[in-house]
Amino acid sequence: MDLGISGRTALVTGASTGLGLACARALAAEGARVALASRSVEKLAAAAATIEGDPVVLTVDLSEPASIDALVDDATAALGQVDILVANGGGPPPGNFASTEVDAYQAALQLNLLSMVALTKAFVPPMQERGWGRVVAVTSAAVRQPMANLILSNTARSGLTAFLKTTALEVAGDGVIVNTVQPGLHATDRLAQLYDDLDGVADSVPTGRLGDPGDFGRIVAFLCSESAKSIIGASVPVDSGAVKGLQ
Repeated sequence: MDLGISGRTALVTGASTGLGLACARALAAEGARVALASRSVEKLAAAAATIEGDPVVLTVDLSEPASIDALVDDATAALGQVDILVANGGGPPPGNFASTEVDAYQAALQLNLLSMVALTKAFVPPMQERGWGRVVAVTSAAVRQPMANLILSNTARSGLTAFLKTTALEVAGDGVIVNTVQPGLHATDRLAQLYDDLDGVADSVPTGRLGDPGDFGRIVAFLCSESAKSIIGASVPVDSGAVKGLQ
């Protein structure tokens, strides 16, 4: 299936490992020129070696507003323009209501909400002017069903979902399509950091297995396609059936 994005440009944040890297690979496989952004120069170099085409490597610290401003300039200079933004970031530290201090929320909101707002504000207006653009944010299944001991992530990603749903309805008429994707339990380094028994974690989902990051990346690539232009402001669950609610 031709997704119709060959020749487009894409910026993927949090792209050195895990789901972000899977998204970058999937977009590159469809002919998009991809810029990978993350904090670690070494991890980015290793990630870029697995990407088709001529990927661009950019450093960014999503916890620092000045670094985000620099990324906007660097991505625009390297790609000419950004047609596709995949907004992804690592999760904040684990914790629950009792263990998490109020001061910790500001850092979590900067990492997983405000940074994504800033990127959207920077790249969507030029997309509107050109009459074409795609924004897909990687949030979490926790937006539908909060995860235990992840109160910071639950809070920040829910806020991002609300922001992007609102934005999606305002910019769709200009040809800019905005959606979020809600991953569940995928076989990534992040999951291994959170849980000691990954086999037990896999047993907790209906499929009995952890999600494949490659499959996740291809779903994100589809949401960036021409065929997905009528999917507006959706929050797409990719969780192997882990969330049991009807909505």
